[in-house]
Amino acid sequence: MIKTSRPRRGAARPPPARPAPARPVSGTARSEPPALSLVRASLGDMKAVDVREFDVRALSDVTDYMLVASGTSDRHVKSIAERVVMDAKQSGIRPYGVEGLREGEWVLVDLPDVLVHVMQPRVREMYALEQLWAPPAAASSAEAARPRKPAAKKRKRPGTSKLRKARASGKSAVARRRPRTRP
Repeated sequence: MIKTSRPRRGAARPPPARPAPARPVSGTARSEPPALSLVRASLGDMKAVDVREFDVRALSDVTDYMLVASGTSDRHVKSIAERVVMDAKQSGIRPYGVEGLREGEWVLVDLPDVLVHVMQPRVREMYALEQLWAPPAAASSAEAARPRKPAAKKRKRPGTSKLRKARASGKSAVARRRPRTRP
């Protein structure tokens, strides 16, 4: 009887070996993802305001690039985000998700290796993503350049200093107060 190398019926077959995807070693040059140039073009076409781009490869494993842009109104923010999604789909890049499109204050478009934040200016100022993701030297210089409001003086409640003195001396605070007179 001749034996064959065929597995028996019902026996589990090992999955075919697939080569592991090539990941760059830290510090080596890597080309930009195709979604990045597409997003830049979409934001430029839709006249997004104050576009900032961050290379966050060293800071995050979630994404490689993050773009933050502003729109002038909720409709503008929505249309910018919709255009980014439409251009991505037309070029064969499927977005992982889109959040906030209904409200139009802050829309997040998650593409492969690129996150796009499109915000209204007041929301962008409130959350200050640029300070969170900028390199430490750039963040400290940007913070130093921004004018600060003078600290407000802490107001004391009226009469608290007299109460503290009375408690410290051991006398009753009630006895030290002046009686109120009604007119």
